Amino acid sequence: MTAGQRRDLMEIVDDRHGRKATIVTSQLPVEKWYDIIGDPTFADAILDRLVHHAHRIELDGPSMRKNPPPDPVAETDEAPK
Repeated sequence: MTAGQRRDLMEIVDDRHGRKATIVTSQLPVEKWYDIIGDPTFADAILDRLVHHAHRIELDGPSMRKNPPPDPVAETDEAPK
């Protein structure tokens, strides 16, 4: 992250902290966020605000992207029940 991006993220997280719900999704574990944010002080401040009252859901298992999507034509050709 650039310095400007870190400040922008910190401002958003800080403004919402304790006032609004914030949903964050990531394929990176929280431990790797320090490397992405780039500045340990900003990373600590951002993560403290995000995870303090967080409900973390970590998914594990095979990727759903490996499964081909259903064929929409085959589903519409079925006879009505």
